[in-house]
Amino acid sequence: MPLKGIQTYQTNAVTTQSGGKIIVMLYEGAIRFLHQAIAALEKKDYIEKGRLINRTLDILMELDAVLNMDAGGEVAQNLRKLYRFMGVHLVQANVKKDPDKIRQVIHLLENLLEGWRQIAA
Repeated sequence: MPLKGIQTYQTNAVTTQSGGKIIVMLYEGAIRFLHQAIAALEKKDYIEKGRLINRTLDILMELDAVLNMDAGGEVAQNLRKLYRFMGVHLVQANVKKDPDKIRQVIHLLENLLEGWRQIAA
């Protein structure tokens, strides 16, 4: 399949998903990037580690930006706090080259992912 065809498929796959399924995809992507960041860190590829953590930070910012604070009430407020906590934790992990901090964020994301999978099902 030509590159343009792949890009079109990927765009259609995202735009035709329900909101919950898109959230699931974002969590899955963030978790995948963080696992890859740990692997890059173990190889001492600090540039790649930083790039992957930054991609995860972008996802966290997007998740935060789409929160409906009016309708979501306390749940949305707690998610916002959690996303921001994870962001700070990842910045620290990036600077300190700390795989344990990355693993802690992966654990939080995996817990959230399970809840969103149930919602999106």
